[in-house]
Amino acid sequence: MNREGLLRSIAETGYNVGFGAKKNFATHDIVQKVPGGLGLLSLLVGLYALIWEPLNAKWIAATMVAFGIVTLMITHYEHNKVACCEEGERLTALFYRLRDLYRDVQATAEGDDLTAYRQHLDALQAEVFSSNQSKQILFSDWYAHYKFFWQHQIEWIDEQKKFTFWRDKVPLSLSLTLAVVAVFILVGLLRCSNAPLLLPKFWG
Repeated sequence: MNREGLLRSIAETGYNVGFGAKKNFATHDIVQKVPGGLGLLSLLVGLYALIWEPLNAKWIAATMVAFGIVTLMITHYEHNKVACCEEGERLTALFYRLRDLYRDVQATAEGDDLTAYRQHLDALQAEVFSSNQSKQILFSDWYAHYKFFWQHQIEWIDEQKKFTFWRDKVPLSLSLTLAVVAVFILVGLLRCSNAPLLLPKFWG
């Protein structure tokens, strides 16, 4: 493996490690904060429903029940919360060690012996694979994308991977979800405005 190949391998490992750390932190944050936020929102809605009649609508009541169900589902991960935080911290430490290794290899010249750097990378990868924390909560992937690409210092990885907005920084599942929601909203607006839908003509 030459110098450029080694730099790319370190950057790819750094991406996997950094994103894994953020995914663990995302699960921890969701389990830690979402139930309290939903509980507070439900309490405020119930309070203001006493003085504002529209808040007694059935769909609002159903939404509050749905919040309770979501909170109940999240509590199943409560026992895993501390382990996720500890794993996130462990992977973050490995992430910075990989960054330092990347800078060390960058400081070498073409033709230098890279054996020691390769062995160091192998040792760090072995530490990464020692993890047994694989169960993450729903939507942690979306949150991890935000935490990794918008909160983390990843310029050294971007030097090799050349991240793009839609291909890398926005999860594919989120893009598809937003597209489906946008289509439903558009169809709903057209029907509410009594405008003729043009879509069937393409199929006729």
